[in-house]
Amino acid sequence: MSKLRIVGTFAIASGVALFLFLGMGNLKSFAGPNYRELALLTNVLHLVQQHYVDDVDEHTLIEGALKGMLDVLDPHTSYLSADFYKEVQLDTKGEFEGLGIEITKRDGFVMVVAPIDGTPAAKAGIKAKDEIVAVCPSAEDDSCVSTQDMNLLEAVKLMRGPRGTKVMIQIRREGWTTPKPFVIKRASIRVSSVRMSILEPGLPYVRLSQFQERTTRDLAAALKQAHKETGEFKGLVLDLRNNPGGLLEQAVRVTDLFLEEGMIVFSEGRDSGNHMEWHAKGEGTEPKYPMVVLVNGGSASASEIVAGALQDHHRALVLGSETFGKGSVQTIIPLDDGSGLRLTTALYYLPSGRSIQEVRIQPDVLIEPYTEAELAAIENEDQGETFGEEHLAGHLESKKAKPESNEPNDPMARQLELDRQLIRATELLKSWNIFSNLELGSGA
Repeated sequence: MSKLRIVGTFAIASGVALFLFLGMGNLKSFAGPNYRELALLTNVLHLVQQHYVDDVDEHTLIEGALKGMLDVLDPHTSYLSADFYKEVQLDTKGEFEGLGIEITKRDGFVMVVAPIDGTPAAKAGIKAKDEIVAVCPSAEDDSCVSTQDMNLLEAVKLMRGPRGTKVMIQIRREGWTTPKPFVIKRASIRVSSVRMSILEPGLPYVRLSQFQERTTRDLAAALKQAHKETGEFKGLVLDLRNNPGGLLEQAVRVTDLFLEEGMIVFSEGRDSGNHMEWHAKGEGTEPKYPMVVLVNGGSASASEIVAGALQDHHRALVLGSETFGKGSVQTIIPLDDGSGLRLTTALYYLPSGRSIQEVRIQPDVLIEPYTEAELAAIENEDQGETFGEEHLAGHLESKKAKPESNEPNDPMARQLELDRQLIRATELLKSWNIFSNLELGSGA
């Protein structure tokens, strides 16, 4: 049986894809080629080789023809050169050199699906839904290339590069009148996809930034550690915001941790051979504690499968804003010369039969994050001081040490002050626990 793996959009470009390790001889037979059309292609190739003003490498022409052919299809179908095919395989392991953003296409330009936690792009302030209108691979203005009508592979090649080198990207963001430049230093991206914190006793928080080869194993270990630290869970916050996807196999296994039985997801393609189903197994399932899943517009593909399946099975409350809406499956087929074909072959559907493609996951509780203006107001309020004796000229200084600041040192505590969606999730879980312990009697 062929080995199946699932990748997200490029780790600078994301989605759900099936890695099919098939030789060309394994592919289903198809209708014979239209020789008249092929003759036209061959004739043009011959004319270019014979009469173009400069010598042209035949392989370059063939690759250009392949890219052009696939560019007329959906934005996730593409030709992968041998070098880039190797990089795509590395992406699923969470290691590559670049900026650390997931991208897709929208209105002819390259759009950020989500920055990856802790990467140069995230630290530089790149945000989900930012539009990259130009890439300057050497960080100089004269190297800038517009991304209009550029395919994703070309954009990825321009943004990736040896660690320590710089790249400039021109960003257009909602609310800005003109694009702004961001100069970012490339780095070796080693993404740890699971992060766990204890919000308060019995209430852990787990952040999944991507679905990589080790995600389920690391999540299971994090939950085990949380059980050890805090005992029985009163609830769990699973944060899938700005998670652009990854390996479908991992998304299925993560969902399986919280479901005892039932379908998790299924896919449908052009023919019956593309119908596949994934089901939960009872072994290793977590106890049934209250659970909130956080999502936003940067939650795409594999993360939408997890949120949608848990929502359909009424296992978790989904909170936040609507997701990205990518519900297509890409099959990565190795070609004989070491290159690959990334081909959209199916759409995936949630247990209820609903599709995510363009429809998106709608949260059970719609909570938008704080705006930049609201965050600035919170920061100013926190930094504000009340007028007191110490502000008077010539005041006497206390001989005792000043009390330590109450400012929280724990980054998680600070996030709880600035993250409206997490605040609401925590409140819901705490009230859920309170109401479940109430003894409601009948009225007289």
